[in-house]
Amino acid sequence: MGIETTRIADYFNRYAASLTRFDAEASAELWSTPGMIVDDRFSGALDSREEMAIGLKQAYPVYRELGLGSVDYELVEENQLSDALVLIRVRWLFLDGDGELLTDSNSYYLLRDEDAGLRACVCIETDSMQKLQALADAKGVDLTPPSA
Repeated sequence: MGIETTRIADYFNRYAASLTRFDAEASAELWSTPGMIVDDRFSGALDSREEMAIGLKQAYPVYRELGLGSVDYELVEENQLSDALVLIRVRWLFLDGDGELLTDSNSYYLLRDEDAGLRACVCIETDSMQKLQALADAKGVDLTPPSA
């Protein structure tokens, strides 16, 4: 039977809205624990939603400096893997305060249907770091993390 597209769209509507509001706790609630993020250079698991929220909050100042006004998305592809698992390809759209596209990125999410609803288990980032760096370069924003 699988997971209906309307439920997937509702999930990403809530996710995009929480990112737009810079609401780290609401974003973290949409994840299963542990949650894993993978890209070309990094693989990491976060064991709690509190850890997820802390990581998101650390990125917010940079997003604000880059001019992020809102986040939207396009569902590109969905692959039902089982009744409870679906692999989704999403194109994230990062918009400025006027609704103009700043940049985009493509990601894959493994969503699981849990008792509390759909939750992301894994996110595979395919081009977000490159596109974020290109935007930062164009805007003169330094993405180097501060020294501890």
